[in-house]
Amino acid sequence: MAGTWHVEPNHAPKAGEPARAWIVLTRKGGQILPLEQANCQMAVYSQPRKGGDSPVLQPTVKAINAEKYQGIPGADIVFPKTGLYQLELSCTPKTQGSFQPFQLKYDVTVAASTTPIPSTKTSLENTTDSATTQAKKSQPN
Repeated sequence: MAGTWHVEPNHAPKAGEPARAWIVLTRKGGQILPLEQANCQMAVYSQPRKGGDSPVLQPTVKAINAEKYQGIPGADIVFPKTGLYQLELSCTPKTQGSFQPFQLKYDVTVAASTTPIPSTKTSLENTTDSATTQAKKSQPN
């Protein structure tokens, strides 16, 4: 089994923004394996990954239509922060013996979000500002 990974938008996901990963699974000979023939799970790991690390995300794999492909495995992902991640797709056949269980991995770099984060004062700063204002008002001129 071979897999061609795609991560939208443009293989350049951004932290905190929706991305979609999809995989074109191809059997020997070029036949596409649709999700309806497989039970697949996805796990997302932070890199560098150590042996016992738990996934940071386990998005739901669903059948999607992308470009010219119909019913292929895909998942919507919101990466929590910038950095390097590894996507791991594990599949078993729905019909015993139709293919050997397999696992595919793909590394992806997540960039910083381009959405500006509004600047807000912390509650401590707001409390200090209020106290200063109150102190100035209560001082005699």
